[in-house]
Amino acid sequence: MAQLEISSIDKFYGATQALFDVSLTVRKGEFVTLLGPSGSGKTTLLKILAGFESVSAGRITLNGRDVTALAPERRNFGLVFQGYALFPHMTVFDNVAYPLRVRRIPRDEIAQRVAEMLDLVQLSRFAQRKPAALSGGQQQRVALARALVFRPDLLLLDEPMSALDKKLRGDLQEQLRDIHRSLGTTFINVTHDQEEAMHMSDTIAIMNHGRIEQAGSAFALYRHPGSRFVAEFVGKSNFLGGRADHSGNQPVFVTGSARIPLAGPGLPPDGTILMIRPEDVVLNPPDAQTNLVRLPAKVLSSTYSGDRALYTLAAEGLPPLLAYGHAREGLHDNGGAVTVGLSGDGAVLLSEGV
Repeated sequence: MAQLEISSIDKFYGATQALFDVSLTVRKGEFVTLLGPSGSGKTTLLKILAGFESVSAGRITLNGRDVTALAPERRNFGLVFQGYALFPHMTVFDNVAYPLRVRRIPRDEIAQRVAEMLDLVQLSRFAQRKPAALSGGQQQRVALARALVFRPDLLLLDEPMSALDKKLRGDLQEQLRDIHRSLGTTFINVTHDQEEAMHMSDTIAIMNHGRIEQAGSAFALYRHPGSRFVAEFVGKSNFLGGRADHSGNQPVFVTGSARIPLAGPGLPPDGTILMIRPEDVVLNPPDAQTNLVRLPAKVLSSTYSGDRALYTLAAEGLPPLLAYGHAREGLHDNGGAVTVGLSGDGAVLLSEGV
């Protein structure tokens, strides 16, 4: 069931257009992430949802009610800012209680709701501390509790983890996902971090130059990107230039001296780019694996990450290839000779300019 409908939103700042015909449907209880590089329009869209910016065209409906022109305080949306925006002179308890006091909730109910929320974010024992006495991750959880305590229809998150170190971000991503599942509140998150988006989201909307390029699950975007931009922004990719040959019984992609069989219906007849993920490039394939085009290659470099390594390989007639390989027993030496196996299975055929 759709809870939020974003329909054909345009946004101008003077003569400059920041958003172009943006539309998105958000289901109740969904975790949606707006993902994109700086300047893609994701924060502008979040500000419009919050009511801090007006639209130039289009509408926003919440449960069928038009909220496009509604003031921020009348939308019942929670917001977690990038800098947390905690009151430094208030205790943790008072920070979380603040939106309830503004709404004139009875004192006993305030105490109960704040206690429940602090328990949810695992900060009950810090209730009487001031923000300055908390770590960055703890402050983020106070801001989250404050944004959820008044039971908003939506929670908007504006890159709330950008100031945290990598390990703490990973821990908080787990906690945020658990909180979302526990409460069932609809979350809309803004980030430029693809790992964060893929780890937490039910739906990811990838934005580029003020437009939504593609929206879908992390799996759909990773395995079936609709454009080169999406493929490059979500994960690592190899892009082979060439042409699709549909003249035979089995369509193939011709690149350099290689003819790579293609699979799947609906292949674009004018496809000139074949995208292959590094995990689909087989390093030193066994002889029994017969569905591959095999090419001699040389190791240019490697990046070790525990149980596997990411190799950059040189094969004649092709751009440098990225491939994952097992690394438990060591790495291939730079300059060493290997064999790569290429297949159309899992590959995506793209048209030039898409």
